[in-house]
Amino acid sequence: MIIYKSNGSWFSHVSHLTTSYTMQRILIATLVMGAYATVIIGLIKYFDLHRYLQVDSTIFSLLAVILSIFLGFRTTTAYDRWWEGRKQWGALVNNCRNLALYVDSIWPPSDLEIRRFMAKHIANFCLALSEHLRDGTDLEKLVYLAEEEIAYYETKDHIPNFIALRIYQRIAEAHRKGEINEGDYINIKPQHQSLLDILGACERIKKTPIAFSYAVYLKVLVTAYAALLPFGLSEQFGYGAIPLSMLIVFALIGVELMGEEIEDPFGLDCNDLPTGDIAHTIKRNVFEILEDRAPVEEHEKQLYEKVF
Repeated sequence: MIIYKSNGSWFSHVSHLTTSYTMQRILIATLVMGAYATVIIGLIKYFDLHRYLQVDSTIFSLLAVILSIFLGFRTTTAYDRWWEGRKQWGALVNNCRNLALYVDSIWPPSDLEIRRFMAKHIANFCLALSEHLRDGTDLEKLVYLAEEEIAYYETKDHIPNFIALRIYQRIAEAHRKGEINEGDYINIKPQHQSLLDILGACERIKKTPIAFSYAVYLKVLVTAYAALLPFGLSEQFGYGAIPLSMLIVFALIGVELMGEEIEDPFGLDCNDLPTGDIAHTIKRNVFEILEDRAPVEEHEKQLYEKVF
């Protein structure tokens, strides 16, 4: 995600146009529109085709109303998905900290085995979830895995699910052995359950894009509107219709492509959520709570994939 100061200078915000993949796509589409409009208006002027290609500008006003409704729906649904993803990862931060605090309070400080076990598995759940929502979990990015654990996870398709299983198995085993009482078992169970609730919510966002009919219809409508725009503006504005067409296309395609980018907020686009950074923050937090130290592994920030 591009990090910027919301109260920064206007120029500093505009400078991000050169770093955002989506904004560069928008600029390319705008330049293509400028070339297309130049050719169309040049042909109309050269061959004096106004009387044959007269298009009432009122039609474009009516189409603009329809487009604004669809684009408003598009950007609202996309941002809802982005913000819902951020809320889920914010809840993951809180619940992982709470789970670590429960473990620290329930088990005695001398029980280093359970502290190391819980710190490792809570951290690995978050790291695995971040990768699971992209291209699948890379076991090399998890921390402190033993050889038998690597062999176990290599046989599984859904790594976060089985990490959560290992955590719950250890809690249930402690309850059966009498290491924790009934009240502690009841209190810690919702903290563990929240991990799978957040996992399911993120998968719902990931696997349920906007309805295909909406996506296709909106692209066709924007393309048709842009293709006809020079014909409707040429008589009234002449060559001034070229920059006007570019400005209108910049606005329309911009909304569509920005919605397309953020509707899947877990990838490595410039405006996607920094889930990898959040996962490593949770890792540091739980190790500090349970072992009073940060993990040895250094976190290297992931680079965006969609850049020129």
